[in-house]
Amino acid sequence: MQRQPAGPRAQALIDLDAVEANVARLVEASAGAAVMAVVKADGYGHGLLPVARAARAGGADWLGTALLEEALALRAAGDAGPLLCWLAAPGEDYAAALRAGVDVSASAPWVLGEIASAAATTGRTARVHLKVDSGLGRSGSTVAAWPELVAAARRLESDGLVEVVGLWSHLAYADAPGHPTVAAQLVAFTEAVALAARAGVRAQVRHLANSAATLTLPQTHFDLTRPGLAVYGLSPVPEQASAAELGLTPAMKLTARLALVKRVEAGQGVSYGHVYRTARASTLALVPLGYADGVPRSATNCGPVLAAGACRTVAGRVCMDQFMLDLGEDEAEPGDEVVLFGSGAAGEPTAQEWAEATGTISYEIVTRIGVRVPRHYVGRCAGQGGQ
Repeated sequence: MQRQPAGPRAQALIDLDAVEANVARLVEASAGAAVMAVVKADGYGHGLLPVARAARAGGADWLGTALLEEALALRAAGDAGPLLCWLAAPGEDYAAALRAGVDVSASAPWVLGEIASAAATTGRTARVHLKVDSGLGRSGSTVAAWPELVAAARRLESDGLVEVVGLWSHLAYADAPGHPTVAAQLVAFTEAVALAARAGVRAQVRHLANSAATLTLPQTHFDLTRPGLAVYGLSPVPEQASAAELGLTPAMKLTARLALVKRVEAGQGVSYGHVYRTARASTLALVPLGYADGVPRSATNCGPVLAAGACRTVAGRVCMDQFMLDLGEDEAEPGDEVVLFGSGAAGEPTAQEWAEATGTISYEIVTRIGVRVPRHYVGRCAGQGGQ
C-alpha cells in the first residue's frame, strides 16, 4: 500500500479572509454603530493576533478581550486602536493596562479604587467603562448599587484619576430575540444610562449588543456593538438562522490524517469499554485527535467526521489522544485526510453539527481546540507577523 505524503498529524486551518468578511458583514448589520470585535480566548480558538489583524481589516473600530494579558499581547504586537478588557480579580495589574492605553471595566466601587490607585501611580488617567447588571445576573453592578458606583466614578473623575468613557451591559437571551428579558434589560440599561447622565457622566460609547443582538436586535445597538461568535462565522441564533443565512462564513476547518487503518472481524469491540462493536467485518481507521486536543469525550458514538468520501460517526469512546471510525467496506490509507468540521461547503460537518451531536454550543467546540493542534492561516492578512 502506498502511503500518503507526510503532513501534519492534525491542523486547524483558519481562513482570515472569512474573518475579515464576517466583520464587514457585522459592520453592515450595526448600521452606523461602531463595532467591537471580541477576540478573547485566543480569538475563540482561532488565534488572537491573526484574528485581530483580520478584524481590523474588516472594519472593527474596537477590539475586546476578557483578560488583561490578552489585551497586552495585542498592544505588544502593535495594535494601537481602541481596546477594552473587562475581567479582573483583586490585585489586577491595572498599571500595565494604563501604560498600554487599554480601557478597563468596573462593576463595583472597590474595582474603581484599584484602578484609581494605578492611575495615581502611573500618572495616567484611566479610561473606564462602568458595567451595570441589567438582568443577566453575572458581572456588573446591580441596579440598586448603580447610583453608588456612578457617584464613586464621578468623584474619581473630579480628581483626574478616571474618565468614564463607556457604559455597558450584557444580554441574557439575545439568542432568543423575542424573549421578554430582552425588552426588560433594554429598559433597565436605558434607565441606568439616564441616571449616569444626570450624575454628570459623559460617556463616549454605550454598548449592549452581542453577536445575536447585532444581527437581530437593532434597538440594542446604541453607539457600539460587541460581536464575538459571529466574527468567526458561526450562527449565534442557530435555531432561527444558519451562518449562511446570516451572511457569515465559518473560519475554522479542523482536519487530521489517519494514523492507522486495519480490517477487523464482526463483533470487534472498539476503544475503551467496548461501547461500540462492529456489526460486520469492517475497516477501522484511527484518527490521532482526542479530548486532550479538544475533541469532546461526549462525542463517543455520535461525533460526525467526513472520511473516505462519506460522513461517519465516531466509533467507540473518544480517548485522550485518538478516536476510531468504522469505514465498513470503504477503503482508506494511513495519511488520508479526514475533516471533523468546517464550513460545510464540501459536505463536511460544521461546528454547529458537532455542538448538536454533543449537547453543547458551537462556541465551546471551536474554543476548546487545544495547543497541540497547530493553526495554519490563509488569506490576505496571513503572514503579517505575530502569532
